[in-house]
Amino acid sequence: MNTSTVKLYSLSYRDIRTYLVAASFIAGNILLPQLCHAIPNGGATFLPIYFFTLVAAYKFGWKAGLLTAILSPLANTLLFGMPLVSALPVIMIKSVLLASAAGYAAWRFNKLSLPIIAGVVLSYQIAGGILELIYTGSLAAAIQDLRIGLPGILVQIIGGYFLIRYLLKK
Repeated sequence: MNTSTVKLYSLSYRDIRTYLVAASFIAGNILLPQLCHAIPNGGATFLPIYFFTLVAAYKFGWKAGLLTAILSPLANTLLFGMPLVSALPVIMIKSVLLASAAGYAAWRFNKLSLPIIAGVVLSYQIAGGILELIYTGSLAAAIQDLRIGLPGILVQIIGGYFLIRYLLKK
């Protein structure tokens, strides 16, 4: 298994780079969902709103990840009406869980590997599913990402790993 030590950043809210990094990943989290929504049921299948949150938080720290996690769904809703306002609480909870898990894992392990990224993605999905079950009272809603979104989970794990690895070389 390929494991690499990484040069990670923990950007501060006082650092302008935090906002520039977050803005670039928010843009990615706006463009990718638009591409996925061109495919029938593409949003639910590919879970695109989370992809760049994972990368931002893992490579640049939880603060950049948190900005991306919160502002991406809000921007998408304001600009395109998707996700629906009714879905925002759950999506934002999952986004914040993802940013927290990715930032923590990067800090804790200080390396990049597919198992670590898989652990991050599965942890936010499981915790987010439990919180969604509590919030909605619907088991079907709580397991939808795992049932329908498995391709998106795989894209997050594999694509996220390779994009972070690419960014490490820059």
